[in-house]
Amino acid sequence: QVQLVESGGGLVQPGGSLKLSCAASSSISSIYVMGWYRQAPGKQRELVAGITSPGLPNYVDSVKGRFTISRDNALNTVYLQMNSLKPEDTAVYYCWAKLTITSKSYWGQGTQVTVSS
Repeated sequence: QVQLVESGGGLVQPGGSLKLSCAASSSISSIYVMGWYRQAPGKQRELVAGITSPGLPNYVDSVKGRFTISRDNALNTVYLQMNSLKPEDTAVYYCWAKLTITSKSYWGQGTQVTVSS
């Protein structure tokens, strides 16, 4: 099992930046994949970015070139650097992890990101 705690959300103007952090309760070095989902009001939850244990990232097309996911195994933390934010990035962002390829998903409690002038 692993517990995930997000931080770093908030209100930012269009074009601004935010960095989300996800602290895990145990070592993440061998966790199969970690990532970030988001859910906007009235929309389905979508995978924004993921990163495997070797450190290979992937992104949904709408954030490529603007968001960067990274993991610090020493700090048991995964980050999402979000630049050039747009109003359509407004959502609750959830940290997510799968310990192995067949394990269940673990979720954080979510952190609100609001992009508005």
